[in-house]
Amino acid sequence: MSSRAEAADMPHDSETNTPDRLRRRASRLLSGMTAQSDRLVNEGLAQVDARKWHYAVLASLQEHGPGSQATLSRRTGIYRSDMVGVLNELAERDLVERTPDPDDRRRNVITITAQGRRNLRRLDQVLDDLHDELLAPLTPAERDQLVRLLTRLLDHHTRRAPHPSSHTE
Repeated sequence: MSSRAEAADMPHDSETNTPDRLRRRASRLLSGMTAQSDRLVNEGLAQVDARKWHYAVLASLQEHGPGSQATLSRRTGIYRSDMVGVLNELAERDLVERTPDPDDRRRNVITITAQGRRNLRRLDQVLDDLHDELLAPLTPAERDQLVRLLTRLLDHHTRRAPHPSSHTE
């Protein structure tokens, strides 16, 4: 399989004669769910003229306060080279504001605007609905358990592995 788009178009394992040894592999299951999740979230956010990166930057600014482009890149995992474009899109929509850093005039400080906070609340609701769709077969307790387990796995592997200078979501 050469792309996630192809993966999303493939029949589900339960609809094929996929060998049980493949269906029992956590790595395969996680990859399949990643493809489904990415498709669902990307399509859902596109319907409201947003992208995952928009959400990540707005959420970071709301939770951690203003920051430089480099700081936002580290917080969100968005490549520095891509951050400028994301911030341009958000600034054009009046969702963030750039101001010169008083300590270093070569840098800008990025701040979420009131409109950005309203947009973030709207995106939270969109993502809540998309996650309800993604996790529909699970009970609320199972959803919480899944998030706890995935968080534990990700924390374990990101603490152990050397961190690349930057990465995407």
